[in-house]
Amino acid sequence: MTHEQMIVALRSANEVARKTMEQGHHPFGAVLIGPDGDTVLLEAGNVDTVRHAETELAREASLRYDPEFLWRCTLVTNFEPCVMCTGTIYWANIGRVVYGVSESSLLQLTGAHDANPTMSLPCRVVIEAGQKTVEVHGPFPEVEAEILQLHVDFWR
Repeated sequence: MTHEQMIVALRSANEVARKTMEQGHHPFGAVLIGPDGDTVLLEAGNVDTVRHAETELAREASLRYDPEFLWRCTLVTNFEPCVMCTGTIYWANIGRVVYGVSESSLLQLTGAHDANPTMSLPCRVVIEAGQKTVEVHGPFPEVEAEILQLHVDFWR
């Protein structure tokens, strides 16, 4: 994916997050982009504390597509995937991750909020512990403000 394609996809993931928030869930969203870098194959929003947008999307993708195809796809999410989500992406065999804002920035925003107990373990560290190299791109400072905007009032 080009940088421009990643920015477009990040805005799509953030739109999923906005819709998810309007449905009463935490404002996290993810999209699966096909090998062409443009086609949105799936989208998912946060469901609850253990059913994050990325895990929901990766699980559904693993049911619909074969591992070789998924290796050429990209999971795009508004925030850096947590440990649970990164592991699910890894096991689903999705070959690339793009995220807009880091987990550490989310922690600064939410603080010690009971509904979002973040872990200080970057997704790159989780990926590096594996036997295959999933590409990771992020954060993207040029979209950080618009992604964070959904969260500013939500966590108060």
